[in-house]
Amino acid sequence: MLDTSAVPASTPASVSMASIRWIGFQTIVIREYGRIVRIWGQTLVPAVVTATLYFVIFGSLIGSRVGPMAGFSYKQYIAPGLIMMQIIQVSYANVVSSFFGAKFGKHVEELLVSPLPNWIIVAGYTAGGLLRGMMVGAVVTLVSLFFARLPVAHLPALIAAALLSSTVFSLAGFLNALFARNFDQVNWIPTFILTPLNYFGGVFYSVSMLPLWAQKVSLANPILHMVNAFRYGFLGTSDVHVEFAFVLMLGLVGVLFALAVGLLDRGVGTRD
Repeated sequence: MLDTSAVPASTPASVSMASIRWIGFQTIVIREYGRIVRIWGQTLVPAVVTATLYFVIFGSLIGSRVGPMAGFSYKQYIAPGLIMMQIIQVSYANVVSSFFGAKFGKHVEELLVSPLPNWIIVAGYTAGGLLRGMMVGAVVTLVSLFFARLPVAHLPALIAAALLSSTVFSLAGFLNALFARNFDQVNWIPTFILTPLNYFGGVFYSVSMLPLWAQKVSLANPILHMVNAFRYGFLGTSDVHVEFAFVLMLGLVGVLFALAVGLLDRGVGTRD
């Protein structure tokens, strides 16, 4: 009879839950990155074209009549706002289109039945939106340098404002995708809410130019605080308290992330 007492038992290597979660998170982000790069003509180029048109029309044609603003040329003043506007729009659009596409194509169910917790799924899609936001932000910044000289007054504030703003609107896009039942509902919020908030968010003007009542109303617009925090990073000037702007962005990240995870746990938009 063969003695097997000396033969070591063959057992599969144990994989920790943390490793599984990290692999799942990486997979979502890599897939999002592949999607961004694969259709770069739709994900990166439009932001460059839009920013160029804004610089030509507002910066050159209208800016020559407006004159300096807050001690800077008009092109310098609007450049951070234009960069931030593109970051916000593409971060939102990336997540809402990607997650709604997963719902529409029914392959979101593969994620929901996997051992990944829902907070990892939310974090993965949010990271995808953040990735596209930073890529577009970098490209539009390069375009901006052809039109205006951009000093960097506070680099940590600049980077933090870009990251937090992109995260906020990536999470907002995820919430939109959860509730959307068709492509019209995917486009409704960007068209009727996000675009007006951008235009009234101090991108093209200083709120100090507005009447006092309009200044107070503008303070309720979170994009105003994001744009000014980002502008503070470049130019060192802001129409709002920068400390409050960062507290607001951090608070929005926490609230929106908790809300997205809670809704996904309840199956809102995925089990209907």
